[in-house]
Amino acid sequence: MAREDSVKCLRCLLYALNFLFWLMALCVLGVSACLRDQLNNVLTLTADTRLEEAAVLTYSPVVHPVVIAVCCFLIIVAMVGYCGTLKCNLLLLSWYFGSLMVIFCVELASGVWTYDEPMVQRSDMISLKSRMPHFGLQRYQWLTHAWNSLQTELKCCGVIYFTDWLEMTEMEWPPDSCCSNQYPGCARHAHYHDLSDLYQEGCGPKIYSFIRGTKQLQVLRFLSVSIGVAQILAMTLTVTLLWALYYDHKPPDPASPDALIHTQSSAGDSLKPSHSHPRAPEAWANTPANGHTQFEMEQLS
Repeated sequence: MAREDSVKCLRCLLYALNFLFWLMALCVLGVSACLRDQLNNVLTLTADTRLEEAAVLTYSPVVHPVVIAVCCFLIIVAMVGYCGTLKCNLLLLSWYFGSLMVIFCVELASGVWTYDEPMVQRSDMISLKSRMPHFGLQRYQWLTHAWNSLQTELKCCGVIYFTDWLEMTEMEWPPDSCCSNQYPGCARHAHYHDLSDLYQEGCGPKIYSFIRGTKQLQVLRFLSVSIGVAQILAMTLTVTLLWALYYDHKPPDPASPDALIHTQSSAGDSLKPSHSHPRAPEAWANTPANGHTQFEMEQLS
């Protein structure tokens, strides 16, 4: 009874851990998708600079395809673990344990390999000004889109200040993406009437803060560590459950104390007297053999 309760408890814990695997893997994929668009814009503006190397180094868990593939594979492994726990199948549970071990080793190797502090300084942000003269040109539409998207998402304008657009380009006013309330011609109206309608902070400091790490990146790192801890716990519980199920399916050893006790009890039961009532002496007298003997004695007399 105690062993059955232990197995039931192990199965419930594995159910919960597999559900957590699904939930955390989906959260990692969702956060990575949210960061990917903003990261692509940053990489576009910082191409061939130290800023690009620092951004790739910081956000390697987001851009690295191995991490995304591991999360997708973890969802499948969690489904297999759920089925193996539900059916108490030794083969599925063994495959589940081996897969978790492989995923954990890949995650550990990826974390050690990509862990490094990005070497970037605020003065490196000035290099972004070299990307501004190509804004609006027909063959640099991708760069124009990156600037507009980044200024809208980060709520910034220029590199240091919105006047960078006037200094580095032939534009008479900043792009419309610098407006807090965007509409066609909003930057021209703000330039001549109310400069407070333009974002007053430059994109350089915000890109620097983005490369150093954002809240979303911290959430992603926390989820990665949580998945690793949950994998260690799941592997421990799976080994315990496999041992319990194997012990139940294993035939008893004749030399074991339990088998000897079982054999002795069976032998004792076979030697016990029968519970049927013994015949009374009168019953023996009424048997056919005794009746025949009595008949012969009457004839002789």
